Amino acid sequence: MPKQELQYLKLLSEHYPNVESSVRAIVDMSAILKLPKGTEYFFSDLHGENGAFIQLLRSASGVIRDKIDTVYSFLLSEQERDELAALIAHPHSFLQEKEKNCADYDSWSALVIHRLVQVCREVASKYNRQRVVEVINPKFSNIIDDLILQDPAVSNKVGYYKELIDASIRSGIGNGLIISICRMLQQIAVDQLHILGDIFDRGPRADLILEELMCHRSVDIQWGNHDIEWIGAVAGNRVCMFSVLRIGLSYNNFDCLEDGYGINLRPLSTFAAQVYANDECKAFRPHMLDLNQYDPVDTALAAKMHKAAAIIMFKLEGQLIQRRPDYGLEGRLLLDKMDLERGVITISGKEYPLTDTNFPTVNPQDPYALTKEESEIVDAIAASFQHGEKLRRHIDYLVANGSMYKTYNGNLLYHGCIPMNADGSFAELEVGSKRYLSLIHISEPTRQ
Repeated sequence: MPKQELQYLKLLSEHYPNVESSVRAIVDMSAILKLPKGTEYFFSDLHGENGAFIQLLRSASGVIRDKIDTVYSFLLSEQERDELAALIAHPHSFLQEKEKNCADYDSWSALVIHRLVQVCREVASKYNRQRVVEVINPKFSNIIDDLILQDPAVSNKVGYYKELIDASIRSGIGNGLIISICRMLQQIAVDQLHILGDIFDRGPRADLILEELMCHRSVDIQWGNHDIEWIGAVAGNRVCMFSVLRIGLSYNNFDCLEDGYGINLRPLSTFAAQVYANDECKAFRPHMLDLNQYDPVDTALAAKMHKAAAIIMFKLEGQLIQRRPDYGLEGRLLLDKMDLERGVITISGKEYPLTDTNFPTVNPQDPYALTKEESEIVDAIAASFQHGEKLRRHIDYLVANGSMYKTYNGNLLYHGCIPMNADGSFAELEVGSKRYLSLIHISEPTRQ
């Protein structure tokens, strides 16, 4: 037997140790191949837009509503079908509002559970039992298993099914049962979720997107350049820390930075307010209005913080580039190219006017040196990035479930574009004394 085939069989034996287990797996897989293909859902460039993403994911972009129409198009009004879809997408908030306004909430609960069960049976019909059982809340597994996975046409069990629902409501677990069925519907409406890069930056709450992803059964992630930068920040790279911080400040993402990830911005705020007290920092005003719910920040102060963080980032970048000339990034060294007295910067032998010349922390004799105060801020920010429990948990999840690329169902999934040579081979990148195949973000793919 060829050595490679023997190695393959040894690996296979870890999952199927005997003939019986192998035969059962063959029978199961052969049958699964006769089922309809599971729904794959593709997202790219989420960029922190948690509201739109969560709505699209929980509704499966209208797939669940289509299933509701399939089951109830002739039985329920359009308004009733809209309400059922809204309940499935946002069960907690929907039930809170319904309890306040419904005269007979228990009767409504019994009716809506029955309707949810019918929709769930329709959505689950394309999967085998094991796939459906995997997403049932263990707290309600016996109830949901009987309601959804058993044959409802058995006449002598009609009373049994009705009592399962009524007893659940009388016992005070009706809301929990409704929420569990809704979450189950969200999970099985999408068989495989593909995130093609850039979860972070720009939008308000990337942290809430990751919380939602971590609740989903089957997710794969192809890292984008923004994701890798956050991974680098948590890994301890201070250039990455101030790059993601600068981007966050430029988009007014204080809720994500402070409330979401517990990054202490007070030292930077105090420093920026003092150093740029008489500076409007017009070029550094945030791109977005202050929509922060928990950490509203005056726009003028946000601009000063953005400017302070940007200068620190340019300095840290410059120090790194000077340490590593093999990176070939000398073109990004700009602070030493400025003539603040004349208000110009020289790039590739050509002078350009500066829109801002107030850089009191930049020493023309040593432009990439941090001041004492800036060094203290860098240390404080680094501590927040590396000691934040939630941020560490999110990055650990991103690393464990992500990759530069993935092949799935014969398709190559990746973020952006891959540099190629003229002959179609992958281009190489030299780092230090080693050469690596390049997989570098160049352009943004559209959301699919």
